[in-house]
Amino acid sequence: MRRARVLAALVVLLPAVAGGALAQGRSRPPAAKPPEKEAPPPPPPDLPAPYDKDLLRLSEIIGALSFLRDLCGQSDAAEWPTRMKALLDAEGTTPGRRDRLAGAYNRGYRGYAITYRICTPSAREAATRFIAEGERLSAALAGRFGG
Repeated sequence: MRRARVLAALVVLLPAVAGGALAQGRSRPPAAKPPEKEAPPPPPPDLPAPYDKDLLRLSEIIGALSFLRDLCGQSDAAEWPTRMKALLDAEGTTPGRRDRLAGAYNRGYRGYAITYRICTPSAREAATRFIAEGERLSAALAGRFGG
């Protein structure tokens, strides 16, 4: 993080240094620039939470279940996208964080959409395992970080 800030500062300073060196060769001063508008404040830092890895895995599981439960005609199929929306509303506090969570959901969904065209015993087994893993992750997250 500190390294990125140093690099960003160097990138910002390079045009100023190069412009100063070029200006030394000029015989007259450069034309006056209009006053610059104040830049908007930078967005808050998108620092990872200690539970982000588990939350991303949970998002991926919800994505896979969204596809698999619908493919197999399960009665809870419509619940999974709703659960992901609730997760995004609760944890998608910055655009970057929201994008990472949605990306994990989409990876889970697409990974199984590519593999399965019809509901098979293997698809049902994968959904059963994802439900068990999702329950374990949810319980662990709530136990460690829940309010």
